[in-house]
Amino acid sequence: MPNLLAYLLVIGAGVSIALQQVLNSNLRAEIGSPWWAGVVSYLGGLIAITLAALVMEGPRLPVPSANGSWFSWTGGVFGAIFIAIGVLMVPRFGAATVLALIVVGQMLGSLIFDHFGILGLAEQHASPLRLLGAGFLILGVVLIRA
Repeated sequence: MPNLLAYLLVIGAGVSIALQQVLNSNLRAEIGSPWWAGVVSYLGGLIAITLAALVMEGPRLPVPSANGSWFSWTGGVFGAIFIAIGVLMVPRFGAATVLALIVVGQMLGSLIFDHFGILGLAEQHASPLRLLGAGFLILGVVLIRA
């Protein structure tokens, strides 16, 4: 797959996150509950990813083994935090600000994870240029918020 297509797919995934946050916020207003809006969002995602897992080639879901980390199985908890915060904050700050702040959080977290090789990642030190990029993201939030 050429790099341009891969980049466009990732950008499309980012657009889908923005759309998801707006739809979840609208659902919250329609049903009156941020928590049930999150449940509906996760249920829709569960159905979609289950169908994909069933029709795509590859191994079936394994039973957790003693060799693996229990923590690796907790990613959905952090997804639920993401959904809940978005549902609660998009009406307050708007989609652009919330998503910009989420990207800043993702960048800061990923810089820390990379720098220290957390959870088995290969160490990639936070160079001054990488830190400058993170600074520009923070500046972008300030400009979007203005």
